Order: sequence, then C-alpha cells, then structure tokens
Amino acid sequence: MKIVVFGAGGRAGRRAVTEAQRRGHQVTAVVRDPAGHGDPSGARVVAGDVTDTASVERVAAGHDAAVTAAVDLSVPPHEFFTASSGALTTGLTRAGVHRLVVVGLAAILPGVSGAPLMDEPGYPNEYRSFYLGHAAGVDTLRSGDLDWAYVAPAGDFDHEGTGTGRYRIAEHGDPDSRITYADLAVALLDEIEAPRHHRSTVSVREA
Repeated sequence: MKIVVFGAGGRAGRRAVTEAQRRGHQVTAVVRDPAGHGDPSGARVVAGDVTDTASVERVAAGHDAAVTAAVDLSVPPHEFFTASSGALTTGLTRAGVHRLVVVGLAAILPGVSGAPLMDEPGYPNEYRSFYLGHAAGVDTLRSGDLDWAYVAPAGDFDHEGTGTGRYRIAEHGDPDSRITYADLAVALLDEIEAPRHHRSTVSVREA
C-alpha cells in the first residue's frame, strides 16, 4: 500500500513510518520542515500542513490510507485539533483516500466507570485543555464521512521499553497501563491493513 503519515517527525509518527516500511508499504512522511527530518529509512519526506485542506489533498493524492500523529503545541489545542480533523476529513476525501488512523489520547476515552477517563476521580487534569482539544477533534471527525479509527494507549506511553510486536484491545482506559510507541505502531498499521474499527475510538495496551 501507499501510506501517508502526518506528524511523521514525532515519536509516534516516526514509529508508524518504521512499522509501515517494515511491512513493505511505500510511505510518505509529512512534516512541517523536511530539512530538519532526514529519514534514514528511505521514506519520502515532504512538507505539509495538516490544518490546511489544500495541503492535505496535495500530499495525500495517490495514497491508499493515512495516519496522523500530528500536534502543534504552539497553537491552542481546540483550534489545532478541530482544524486538523476538518482538513483531514475534507482533504483526504478529495484526494481519494478513505481510511484514516489517528494517534489518540486515553484521557478522552471511557474509564472503568464509563465516563471519560479525564472525568474519573483522581485523574490528573493539568493538561485538560489538551484533552478537550482532542475530544473536539474527534467530534469534528464524526461530522464528516471519512472512515477513521482513533487509536489511543489505554493509559500512557512506555517511553523506555522495548516493543514486543504485540498488543491487546483494552476494555477501558486505565491510568496505570503503558504501551511502547513501537507496539502502538503495530496497532495503527493493523487498522490500516485490516480495519476492525470504523468511525470509532479504541484503546490498546501491552499484550
């Protein structure tokens, strides 16, 4: 397949590129400044703006599916995630790309009580505006017709661990759960190759 990865310069994006190439796919890695993101794996690196519909359409043309791990911490979260979701929904559709997998955030997915994890007692909320921005981005995805899956760690990332090549679907969010970037990338590519979740959110944890 031909897969375009937005936000390919970050930790999750880089792992998605690596996993896609490991499986033999052709990858276009989209970043804001290609000069700062040489990719030794051989992926095609291009400049693109995930919040601009025309830019998304341009870089996505000719691809079969897309992954986005993009974030811009210099922009208010609500503004960034609604703009990027809107641009992806419209731009990918115009480019003929009908499958998008989004790197998500556990905080907005259901916890053990059924309420969003961020609303459960004791959950740290110093980054609540970031959580709400993600939630608004999902609402924007729901307003369009694109086939998407929002794949989030059940808790957080294991920044130091070694990938196992495996994961499992979590029944609910769990603040104590961890998953490596490498194993999240396996889940992302599985949703590209053999989609199981359509226009829905899913949390994953280590197997």
